[in-house]
Amino acid sequence: QLNRGSLPRKKRHILVVDDEPSWRKVLALFLHHKGYNVKEAGSGAEALKTLSKFKPDLIFSDVRMPEMNGFDLLDNIKKVPSLSSTPVVFCSAIDDFEAKKVAKDLGAAGYLVKPFDDEEISSILSSAFPRSL
Repeated sequence: QLNRGSLPRKKRHILVVDDEPSWRKVLALFLHHKGYNVKEAGSGAEALKTLSKFKPDLIFSDVRMPEMNGFDLLDNIKKVPSLSSTPVVFCSAIDDFEAKKVAKDLGAAGYLVKPFDDEEISSILSSAFPRSL
């Protein structure tokens, strides 16, 4: 039962894209425990297929993946009008100035270096969804 004047909080949807199942599962589990509706994809191609049916509020994507890397995935997302404004945060083991610059130039919402901690993820979520935690 809701208190008068309070509105139910919209459940946020997040897509986690990573070709390494362990990283994908850890992040998805953390987000699920925070109350988010989480879908997972093991590749850029799988992510695009998922995005044809699922409109997330935020996407976490690995950078280095076979066939289609995270930068190419973001480029494809930007070409779809219904997805073009969806924030994408890169998660990568590559702590490299050039990779971070490319991510920023492509319009990424953030860049986390693996291994990341809960506070870094919570900070990204707070920025993406003010007052929703």
